[in-house]
Amino acid sequence: MLGIAGSPRRGGNSETLLDRFLAGARDAGAQVTKSVAADLDIQACDDCERCWENERCQTEDDYEEVCNEMLAADVVVVATPLYFWNVPAQLKDIIDRSQCLWVRQFVVDESLPPSSEGHQMRRGVLLAVGGQPERHFEGVKLTTWAFFRVFNTAYWNDLLLHDVDEQGAVEEHATALARAYDLGYRSVTEPWEKIDMAKMPVGDDDEEEPE
Repeated sequence: MLGIAGSPRRGGNSETLLDRFLAGARDAGAQVTKSVAADLDIQACDDCERCWENERCQTEDDYEEVCNEMLAADVVVVATPLYFWNVPAQLKDIIDRSQCLWVRQFVVDESLPPSSEGHQMRRGVLLAVGGQPERHFEGVKLTTWAFFRVFNTAYWNDLLLHDVDEQGAVEEHATALARAYDLGYRSVTEPWEKIDMAKMPVGDDDEEEPE
């Protein structure tokens, strides 16, 4: 399992949720790895299009390590605060650099390898916090869904907490930490059923996918 802490602030609300999620997964028997976006040297995508030539990002930094960790994981959990209906820049750089995986799958039509446990489809979870109303999470849900999809990762579940903004607020929440722990445990123990990766986590069921 890979947990990605997306906040530029260490020890904040979203990372606290992530730590509880990973604790639940660990207690369920999972091997857990945690990656902190703010601690990584990952440059922004500069649209060089070199990945169209060999399906790999040619920029040499920490992105390749994160990419390989995601491919190896059975469960990928992304934890983030809400920034203008979306994710912070440090996490967005990881997402944007994953264009190379989109090219590999949807242009070259090359399948990704299975996870280290042999799952062709990984299980993805979003943990997000913010001070805004619940409807403001639609942007981060769609961005995470698209990110998961290029890694053959289904948007399996999420925990979205609005009105959680001040430092330490999540620890005062009545149910947040328990729900995060339970979700982490369930992400490992629930049956591995096939999920429709094309179904977006917001909008009508008949809504067309964005191009």
